[in-house]
Parts: sequence; C-alpha cells; structure tokens
Amino acid sequence: MSENIKLMQGNEAIAEGAMIAGCDFFAGYPITPSSEVSEILSAKLTKKGHIVIQMEDEIAALGAVLGAALGGAKALTATSGPGMSLKSEHIGYASMCEIPCVIVNVMRGGPSTGNPTLPSQADIMQAKWGTHGDHAIIAITPSSVNESFYETIRALNLAVKYRTPVLILTDEIIGHMREKVIIPEKDTLEIIDVKLPDVPPSEYKPYNYKSGKVTPLAPMGEGYRYHVTGLSHGETGFPTAKMEVLQDMQNWLIDKIYKNIKDIEKYEETMTEDADILIVAYGSVSRSAKAALSMARAGGIKAGLFRPITIWPFPEERIKELSKKIKKILVPEMNMGQIILEVQRAACNNIVKGLNIVSGEPITPDKIYLKIKEMM
Repeated sequence: MSENIKLMQGNEAIAEGAMIAGCDFFAGYPITPSSEVSEILSAKLTKKGHIVIQMEDEIAALGAVLGAALGGAKALTATSGPGMSLKSEHIGYASMCEIPCVIVNVMRGGPSTGNPTLPSQADIMQAKWGTHGDHAIIAITPSSVNESFYETIRALNLAVKYRTPVLILTDEIIGHMREKVIIPEKDTLEIIDVKLPDVPPSEYKPYNYKSGKVTPLAPMGEGYRYHVTGLSHGETGFPTAKMEVLQDMQNWLIDKIYKNIKDIEKYEETMTEDADILIVAYGSVSRSAKAALSMARAGGIKAGLFRPITIWPFPEERIKELSKKIKKILVPEMNMGQIILEVQRAACNNIVKGLNIVSGEPITPDKIYLKIKEMM
C-alpha cells in the first residue's frame, strides 16, 4: 500500500505531521492540553537523532526554537493559552528577524490560568495581534485529526517559504479526540526544506526588501555573515534609523504575506451556491456547523457553510463575494465574538449574528440550528 491508516489523537497527528515534514528540533514546556505533542516528539524525534528539549519556561522554549531555526533546523513548539501569552515577545522577534518556526496553540479557556481542561477559541485575535507593532501572521485552524496532520506539514512549509512564524490553532476537542488519519508515503507530499542561498557569502543580504521575493535564510555556521536583531534593520541586518529603510522594512513584513495570499489562504465551502443563510465557522465548531447545516436543509432552510482553514490572513475577499448574494450570516464561536468582527467588516451591511458559548461546553449542532431558525 502507498499509505497507512492509523487511529490517532489530534495532538499525536500534529507530532506525526511535524516529523514527516522534517521537523528536527522541538523545545517546549508542559501545559494542558498540548503536552502530548512534546511527549510524543520526545519519544520519537530523539530516536531519529534529533533534539527535543524541555526548557524552564515558555519564553525559553520559543527562544530555543528560534536559535535552532537560525542554525538551519525545522523547529516547532507547542503550548496553550498562558504559554502563548509568554511567547508573544519572541513571536514579534521572529516576525521582525524573519525566522521560520511553527507554534502550536491547543486553545483552552482563559484569561490567565482559566480552564486548562476545557476547550475555547478565545486566542484568535491574540494570534493576530498578540505581539506589539505592525506585522503579518499566518495562522491555521484545522477541524479534524486528519487535517491536523496535513496542516502541520503545510505550516512548516509556509514557515520556511515565507521566513515567518506560523501558528496552528486547535483546541482541547481537536487535540484530544481520536479519528482516522491517512498517512501517505513521504515522497507523495510537498515538503519545502531549508536550503542555502543561491549566492556566495560575499553577496548575501538576508533582508532584501526590494527584491519582491523571500531571501533564503542562511543557516549560521555555513559561512554567511549577517546580523540578527529585533531592532529595525537594513538589508544586512544591522540596525538603522533611516526612514526610507524603515518604511521598506515595515512594508515588506506585511507584503510578503498579503501579496502571496492566494498561496497562503485556504478554506472550504459547503452548499454555498444557493444558500440564503451562511454559517461561518472554524475549528471544532465547524464540525457542529456541518451537522446543523444538514438539519437546516432537512427543515427546508437553504443554509451554507464557509470554513476558514487559514484564519490569518482572513479570507475577507471570499466573504465579500458571498455576502453579495447571501444577506444573513451566523458566526458560532467558543469565545465572546472575535472572528465575527472580521466577518462584519467584510460583509458590510449584511445581517451578521453571533452564537457565543464560553462555558467550556462545545457548541452543539442543535444550538446552531435553533439560531439559524431564529434568524430566518
């Protein structure tokens, strides 16, 4: 057979996806409900001669990941809400210095220690704005165990391709549930590996803002000399206060993501062609939304589902297109209303309602169906 079928937990699928994508470094700190990622990688990655480190805290964990990535590793860490708060400064550093890495956030209730064993989707806006300053971020929200496997591979590819931190946002439900995962042969998958620049060290510029393409990050120790700093910097990496360079740098951090949005964005549509009401849902809530969609159709209501898989950058252009023919939109979320703000902005004057549950209870299909009937 060219593929294997396994029963896996969501966190296990992330670990397996990371390994098949070539992840060779993991640093983390135990935190519910993400700890299985580090436990599995510590058992399996080390057997391949790779490195797994439990650091003293979440700040150090991402610091170690960034150091490994600068050395040419494909590096990943996993955490949950409080850990993401601690990692925020290093996420900004990775964005500014264009260091590729993947950060898995298995979301739980908050703020602060919150509800460690209950699911939430309350870190969606934190993923985009958690670190200070203008920057772009890529964040992915898988909705199944199988998708967790494949989207982890895609996350590592995107991190290397665009030299950026990439976030994977799952939650306690996806992280701990078990489903069938189809694992293909590695040679059937697209794997983007870290590579040396195509110019000699004497000509290498790690931050070429006007080239229009991402310069490969030369691994340290390979003879390429450059400076790495969180200060605003020019093409050699050394700090600068020249206003024209600062503008070019800031534009580049945004443009390298948004000018490649067609390559980065990913979404799924179900029965949107003739829909009168659109459900916009992501992650584990989209599973209930699909069931509610079937209930609505059986009840004579033409409902459709739009599911962002890449949540950042948000697929606002497609929402705009759909809102031209669908005037009512329901956004169920396990938070007090976060992505609904993006939907409202993209859908303009359309009726956009939220269904928000933050008790740790999953949003069930019947609750979504009742809200759909209320809106019709």
